[in-house]
Amino acid sequence: MLPMIALLLVFQLAGEALRHALALPVPGPVLGMLGLLLALALRGAWMRRRRADGAVVPEALERVTATLLEHLSLLFVPAGVGVVTHLSLLASEAVPLGVALVASTLLAVAAGGLLMARAVRRRAS
Repeated sequence: MLPMIALLLVFQLAGEALRHALALPVPGPVLGMLGLLLALALRGAWMRRRRADGAVVPEALERVTATLLEHLSLLFVPAGVGVVTHLSLLASEAVPLGVALVASTLLAVAAGGLLMARAVRRRAS
């Protein structure tokens, strides 16, 4: 389990280093997870045998990620503390925040709907 946690941290560190070196506007952990995805995809392309379900993810990595996901709610504690700490700032910016939340939600729903409609049309033809 510990080697797989170290693997996740190495990819996160590599993503953070890449973000810093190239001054990218993408969070380092996102780049790290893309790197991990690429590594797993390449591993799958090179593997001769896959599991019966087609997965190419090592079982140890699956166990670590499942454990992390089980305790994901703990990661929201710092964000909750930040919100409570800055309630006055949030109150003073309530209208722009509300508009941004509603607009971004509508855009996300519209984009998802358009992509789904396009995928359905493509699959039907």
